[in-house]
Amino acid sequence: MPKMKTNSSAKKRFKLTGTGKIKRKHAFKSHILTKKTKKRKNALTKVTLVHKADENNVKTMLRIK
Repeated sequence: MPKMKTNSSAKKRFKLTGTGKIKRKHAFKSHILTKKTKKRKNALTKVTLVHKADENNVKTMLRIK
């Protein structure tokens, strides 16, 4: 049997933390930034964690689980 391939788009978008949680970036920060406030754009810059409900799907794409 061939090896299972990691989803290429997922491996570019997600990183694992030391405790096994998955980090992600916020959406809506790439274009049409003129109408967004500085406060909103600054908040979108920060990294956050993947929601618990989505963790299994992401782990499957990354072939962790």
